[in-house]
Formats: sequence, structure tokens, C-alpha cells
Amino acid sequence: MNQLEQLKQHTTVVADTGDFQSIQAFTPQDATTNPSLILKAVQKDTYSTLLEQAVRDHGGQSTGAIIDRLLVAFGREILKIVPGRVSTEVDARLSFDVEASIAKGRELIALYEAAGVSRERVLIKIASTWEGIQAARVLEQEGIHCNLTLLFSLPQAIACAEAGVQLISPFVGRIYDWYKQKTGTDYQGADDPGVQSVRRIYAYYRKFGYQTEVMGASFRNTSQIVELAGCDLLTISPELLQKLAQSDAPVARKLSPDAARSESIEKINLDEKTFRFLLNEDAMATEKLAEGIRQFCVDARKLEEMVEALRR
Repeated sequence: MNQLEQLKQHTTVVADTGDFQSIQAFTPQDATTNPSLILKAVQKDTYSTLLEQAVRDHGGQSTGAIIDRLLVAFGREILKIVPGRVSTEVDARLSFDVEASIAKGRELIALYEAAGVSRERVLIKIASTWEGIQAARVLEQEGIHCNLTLLFSLPQAIACAEAGVQLISPFVGRIYDWYKQKTGTDYQGADDPGVQSVRRIYAYYRKFGYQTEVMGASFRNTSQIVELAGCDLLTISPELLQKLAQSDAPVARKLSPDAARSESIEKINLDEKTFRFLLNEDAMATEKLAEGIRQFCVDARKLEEMVEALRR
């Protein structure tokens, strides 16, 4: 078996793309999207028709409402290919607004359900700010499952689990980027700080019986992926899926519930003040969370500009 086939024996493989053709090629279980991926996709002739149709069919609505329709259109197309779930992201500009994030999550699910897609097949993606996590707590209680993204630290992961969030997306590659820039070290294998962060979160969840799923994300190379074989899910770009499919090097399981439960881990009690202090103490997590939100906001504005240009 190639590495991708081996990995699927240990971990649920998820495609991290808005490119339907790539998804079909690698037969993942689920797929994730974000504003940057959707922006990238609609600039291709293959997918620009989805943007044009959203504007044509809903031109009388606000620009934000048209973009919501576009996101759901991509999600619906993806769900025709994958047997599992698709993640659709709440506007990053709402990352510090609990009520607005809740309202947007409800709106997106309502659009999916109106199109005949059950809420069980959709994850609402929200940034792992304190406010985002509290919004997810409310949505989960309503049966709207969430994927908490831009997650760079154990305190974020603990707060998500205690809020009853369905799934988290700890960002391996962006953690690696930060440490590489600071130290000049090209981390390899198990020494990679991004890999270590996900392993720590996975072990904490299994040790203390949390049901929240861990989905490693944002990979820079296949070594990071192979080191996390056994993680609940891994969301992987088409480029790295291709590299895994082209290699027959062995993939051994590195994470398992039994091994995690045997680790010596101290439980952390979190309230809002503790969360904010611990996150502030972690320079990498603080910087990468802020940077990630800013970048998604930039891409959301670019999408709006494309919609507005088509409406003229």
C-alpha cells in the first residue's frame, strides 16, 4: 500500500481544499474549506461559475448573504463527493462577537437544510478565540456541530473540549513556521513543535475522557502527517495527498488512546481569566491566532470585492 492507503488504516483522512477534482482523486472521508481556499478556487475557470451563479440568483441580497450562498454552494458540491462532512467557516471578522457568530452559524445551517443537507453533515468552522468557543458551546447545544480552527495551544483545546465542541483543528504547519523563524531550526519528525502540540492535545483529551475529535491541520510536509498517524482525523492539502499516494514508505501508528491514557498529565482548570492569561503567556499561539484571523479577514474582503464587481 502507498502511504495514503496506510494512513487511512489509522486515521480519518480529510481533504483541505475547495477543489472538487482534487477531492475526487483521493477519496477522503470529509473535506474542509476556509475563506482563503474558496477565494483560491473561485479564481479558477472551473469554479468561477459558482460565484457567478450565486450573484445571479441572489443579486438582490446583501454581499454577505451572497457569500454565504457561495460557501454553501461549495459545501453542497463537496458533499456530493465525500461520504462524511464538510466544514464551512464563519466570517473571521466575527471572531470576537459571540452573538454574531451564533447567528451566522444558525444562518449557514439553515441554508444547508433548505438545500436538503442535514446538519449532521456540516461542521460550522469558528476561530478558537474565547468568544468563538462560547459561540460554539451554544451552537452545539442546538445540535449544530462545530470545528474550532486557528488552534495553536493546549488552553484553546481544553476550552473547546469543555464547551462540548465536536472537533478542533490544531495547526501543525503554522506552529512549525513560527518556531523555525525564531530559532532557524528546520525541525524534523517527532521534534517538530507542531507535531508535539497535537500529540499533547490528543493525549490530554484521551487521558481525561473528552469526546471532542482532534483533526491535525495546516501541514508543510508529509513527515508531519506521518508522525501523527493515529490522530482522530488529519486534514491534508491535495499537494501533500499526492505525495503520500506516490510513496510506499511505511506508516506506523504513532498515536493511540491506550498510550495516551497511560501518560502522566496534570489536569488544568480553566475559566475565562485563566484561558486569557495562559494564551497570552504563549507568544506563538497569541501571534499566530491574531495573524490567522487577519489573513482570513483579508481574503473575506477580497471575496466581497469579487461579488461587488459582478453586481455592477
